[in-house]
Amino acid sequence: MLPPSLMLATKNRICCGAIIFFALAIFIAGCTPPGPRALLKGKKLLERGDYADAVTELQTATTILPASAQAWNYLGVACQCAGQPADAAAAYERALTLDRDLVETHYNLGCLWLEQNKPDAARTEFIAYTLRRNNEPEGWLKLGAAQLRTGDIIPVERSFSTALSLSPNNAEALNGLGLARVQRGRPQEAAQFFAAANREHPDYAPAILNLAAVEQEYLRDNKSALEHYRAYLALTPHPANWDEVNAVADNLEQSAAVAVANPPSASQPQITEPAPPSANETKPQYVFHPATSPRTQQEPGRFNSNPPLRTTSQTEVVRVQPEPVIVATPNPAATSDTTIEESPKQAQQKQSLWHRLNPVHWFGSSTPQKSFDENGVTPLPPPDSSAPANSISLVPSDSNPTIAAPAPKPIHIVQPAPPEFPRYLYLSPRKPRPGNRPAAAGAFTQAKEMEQDSRWVDAMEYYRQAAAFDPGWFEAQYNYGVLAYRLQNYRQALAVYEMALAIEPDSVGARYNFALTLKAAGYATDAANELEKILASNPDEVRAQLALGNLYAQEFHDTARARQHYLKVLELDPRNSQATDIRFWLAQNPP
Repeated sequence: MLPPSLMLATKNRICCGAIIFFALAIFIAGCTPPGPRALLKGKKLLERGDYADAVTELQTATTILPASAQAWNYLGVACQCAGQPADAAAAYERALTLDRDLVETHYNLGCLWLEQNKPDAARTEFIAYTLRRNNEPEGWLKLGAAQLRTGDIIPVERSFSTALSLSPNNAEALNGLGLARVQRGRPQEAAQFFAAANREHPDYAPAILNLAAVEQEYLRDNKSALEHYRAYLALTPHPANWDEVNAVADNLEQSAAVAVANPPSASQPQITEPAPPSANETKPQYVFHPATSPRTQQEPGRFNSNPPLRTTSQTEVVRVQPEPVIVATPNPAATSDTTIEESPKQAQQKQSLWHRLNPVHWFGSSTPQKSFDENGVTPLPPPDSSAPANSISLVPSDSNPTIAAPAPKPIHIVQPAPPEFPRYLYLSPRKPRPGNRPAAAGAFTQAKEMEQDSRWVDAMEYYRQAAAFDPGWFEAQYNYGVLAYRLQNYRQALAVYEMALAIEPDSVGARYNFALTLKAAGYATDAANELEKILASNPDEVRAQLALGNLYAQEFHDTARARQHYLKVLELDPRNSQATDIRFWLAQNPP
């Protein structure tokens, strides 16, 4: 049966519908032409799970119908299911050459690149898919999976948050957010997301295993970890890594039994002083199944149906929606958790154990990375630079046997330096003169039509032409900037928004979009300055208050200023969609 992570192309266009209807009518009449007949037969074989024969039929269909993008997409699906990734990639690329807007092919090709461990290429395809199908959670889930592998943590959270808003209580989205929190060094928040996924879908294996791993390795809660390991092992059918997870659970159980049988003596209490965390300590990786969700596990053999294409309303100015908000909550336990320093041999053994659990789905490099605490402070070097930390100095045999305690050395507390961000070099253009408005209006109309058909690249080009014909037309410059931002061409978007602000300096929408683009391009300081300009004349602008709160909380780690803006958001809009997250953040960060 066809894996549910792949889509068959069903374009909702009149011409395609007419062709399919005509083909079906001829088929019913018993005189189907060879090309459509091979395509229909290949589709049936594909749905039945006979992939090898489906490849043969669809190869015939593409030979007779070489200009049919749908036939090439079907062939790509068949080749991918038949274990022929190179042929599948070639078929998908051919389909996109014939029709760049066949969004199902972008989705399928992204799935293929994920299977081939090419997350950068997969991310590109899923971005193309979500640009056209931004109301479908499957695309955002796949995009988040690809971003997770490439290490784009903030975009990961945005993608999974968007999927969660479209599909509330989605276990895969909750699991993805938990993984992102682990990579950001916030295990308590990660455990909350994994637990929420487990509550919504008690049989969702990745969340159960991830919750157990976080509890064991970060939260030091071996009792709860063992409980969730056993829940994972009780799943039917048994997971592929059942034996190795069972070994971990048995080891935890034996350690607990030994601790109960041999409690420390009451007359000789044992005081263990925790060693500082190792700078090269490597945390275990976690399980994430990007192509598997609770829904697809329960319905094996089905493929996703394709909803009709969505169109946008015909408006003069396209407005940018507020960015998906992720309120970052510093982990108060990040610096207080007891961490026992391990020898290099022990660390290597633990790492290899975790990497054996499910090597197909591990993400991140196996090379230990330099660790930083929650505030970005580099761990202090040992007091004596001539000897390694925690080393013991040997006393020569002919020396005085009296052991003198070494004099304590002063500890210098190094305050973390404020984060530094690159600064944007403003172009500061002058207000342009009006141009050829009739010619610009024609290009503007073409751009709107392209945008309604989700042809973003073509729409941006026509908006560019409209702005070139009449540089003083605000709407043309504004919409040009919106499309450039949407296509992640931030450099162009920044220049265009500066031009729009030169025309209308008091436009709140243009300055807000300019600030979002600055943030996306990495110019956090300049983004904050632009938002402050908005609030100077519009203090009740909720979007700017919220965006500034996020900047101070996530980028600048200035909890005092973040708190001011978050409180203002709650004052202006108590029912804001992010109100719950803001209140949670405020509770975790008291004044």
